[in-house]
Amino acid sequence: MRLRVGISACLLGQEVRWDGGHKRDRFLTDTLAPFVEWVPVCPEVELGLGIPREPIRLEGDADAPRLVAARSRADHTAAMARLAAARVEELARQALAGYVLKKDSPSCGMERVRVHGRGGVPVRRGIGVFARTLMDRLPLLPVEEEGRLNDPSLRENFIERLFAHARWQALVAGRATRGALVRFHTVHKLQLMAHDPAAYRRLGVAVARMAARPLRDTVAAYGDGLMRALRRPATPARHANVLEHMLGYVSDRIPGGDRAELVDAIRDVRRGVAPLVVALTLVRHHVRRLDVRYLAEQTYLEPHPRELMLRNHV
Repeated sequence: MRLRVGISACLLGQEVRWDGGHKRDRFLTDTLAPFVEWVPVCPEVELGLGIPREPIRLEGDADAPRLVAARSRADHTAAMARLAAARVEELARQALAGYVLKKDSPSCGMERVRVHGRGGVPVRRGIGVFARTLMDRLPLLPVEEEGRLNDPSLRENFIERLFAHARWQALVAGRATRGALVRFHTVHKLQLMAHDPAAYRRLGVAVARMAARPLRDTVAAYGDGLMRALRRPATPARHANVLEHMLGYVSDRIPGGDRAELVDAIRDVRRGVAPLVVALTLVRHHVRRLDVRYLAEQTYLEPHPRELMLRNHV
C-alpha cells in the first residue's frame, strides 16, 4: 500500500529554500517514493515570505524562541504560529502515516535547531516553529529529519513505524471491533517484543481485559501504546530473543544441521557481528516451509517492503 507522508517540500527537490535552492534527498525521492504519496509543505513559502527571501532564524529563549528575519528584524513568530496551527489541522484530516522534516530549519527542524541569544553564540536546543506545532498536535505521528535517516538503524525504525501507523489507521478507519483488535495485537506480538517487551505485556493485558472498559478507550490506549513502544530501538539482543522465540516453534521439526545453522545465525545477531537479515531469512524459510501460520502472519517478519532492504544494515 502507498502511504500518505508529509514532507518538507525542499527534500523533494522543490526550489523553495531561502536562496531559491533545494535539498533533494535521493533516498526519499528515489528509494522510498514508490511506496508513498508525498504531501509536500513549505511553511515559509506558504507564509508568503517569497523565493528567494531573507533568511530567518530562532532567537531568544530556546524553549519559546522568536522567529526573526536576520537583517530586517521582522518578527514572524505570531504569523507562523497561526499558519502552523491551521496547516497542521489540515494535515490531521489527511490521515498521514508520518512526516519527514528538514533538519536545522527554523520552521521545520525537529531538534537541535540553532537558537541565537544575546551573547551571539547560538545554542542547538531549538525546535522549528512549524515542527513543534506538528509534533504537539499529532504526538503519535512518526516524525523524522532527513539527516537522521542517514543512520541505518534510525532509518529502519522510522520506516517500520510508518507502516505500523498506517496499519493502525486502517484498523481504526474500519470501525475496530474487539475481534479486530485481538487480531491486530496477535500479528504484532513479536514486533512489539523486539522493541519493548514491557509494552508488549501491558498491551496484551489491555486487550485481554477490554470487556471491562469502553471499546473506544481501549482502542485509543492501544494505539498510543503501540506507537510509543515502536519508538524504542529494537536492539540486537531483543531481536535475538524474538528469533529464539520463533525457533522454539520449529526446532523439533528441522534437521539438526539446519537447526545448528540457525542457532549460530541468531548468536551472531546477538553479538552484532551479522546483519539481522541473515538469521531472519533462515527463520522465514523454515516458518513458511513448515506452514507455521501464527509465525508466518507476524508483522515482525516483514514490517516494511523487502525491496527497501532496510534490515540488510541493522
